[in-house]
Amino acid sequence: MAQSSPLSVELETLSHVQGLVEAFHAFDSDNDGFINMQELGGIMGSLGYNTSEQDVQAMMQNGNAKKDGLLSISEFLDMNTGNLELGDLTALKTALDAWGLEEHDLVTGEQLYEVVADMGIELSLDDCQDIVASMDGDGDGAITFEDFKLIVNSLV
Repeated sequence: MAQSSPLSVELETLSHVQGLVEAFHAFDSDNDGFINMQELGGIMGSLGYNTSEQDVQAMMQNGNAKKDGLLSISEFLDMNTGNLELGDLTALKTALDAWGLEEHDLVTGEQLYEVVADMGIELSLDDCQDIVASMDGDGDGAITFEDFKLIVNSLV
C-alpha cells in the first residue's frame, strides 16, 4: 500500500486553488483581470455548484470589496479560500518574499528548492517538485510567478 506524503493535504489545497485560478481565467472573457456577476455564476457552475441567481448576487456583494460590481482575481480567491490553510507550507510565503522574479517568469520545482534551501527551509527537492506540480495546470513542469504568488498569498 502506498504511504501518504506528509504534504498530501497541502498539495491538494494548492491544486484546488490552482483550479480556482484556472476557472477565473477561463471566465474572464476579456482578460481584464475582473469578472462580473454573470461570469461568477458561470464559474460556480463549472466548479459543480448549483447556485441560484440570488446566491451569486450575494456572493458578488460579499466578495466585491471595492463595490464596483466586478471581482478581481484576488477578491475571488479570498472569497473561496477563507477556510483553507497552507499548513506546513507557510515557508512558501517566506520564499515568495525573498524571490526577485518578475510576474511572468516561470517557477520550477528545482528553482523553488534552491530558494528554500538557501533560506535554510527543510523541503526536499521532491517536495518542491510536488508543490509546483500541484499548481501546474498545463503539465509543463512550471508555473508563472504571478500565479504562484496569487496562490500562496490567498492561503496565508
